[in-house]
Amino acid sequence: MASSKTPAAAGQAGTGDHTITENAMKRYWAENVRLMLILLVIWFSVSFGAGILFRDFLDQWSIGGAPLGFWFAQQGAIYVFVVLIFVYSAMMHRIEQKYDVDDDEG
Repeated sequence: MASSKTPAAAGQAGTGDHTITENAMKRYWAENVRLMLILLVIWFSVSFGAGILFRDFLDQWSIGGAPLGFWFAQQGAIYVFVVLIFVYSAMMHRIEQKYDVDDDEG
């Protein structure tokens, strides 16, 4: 006869076909939050810092004829944001595999 203990009753969290301990789930979320905070700081630094705070300094250089500070404010921050989306996706895939909570079929 199968055990009557559910994953939650055994101190584990069920995630689809996966079972992860509560301690592992806390570490998973800690890594997830740390990654999000790092990427948000990068995004903020590029969009607010380069586009507003350091604009005058960056305007010494130019990209495509536009001052660098202006370029970051208008386009550079968007490019960095798109790159950060891909970085987040790749890093989260690694974290999910590390804790066996990924939903890949193979």
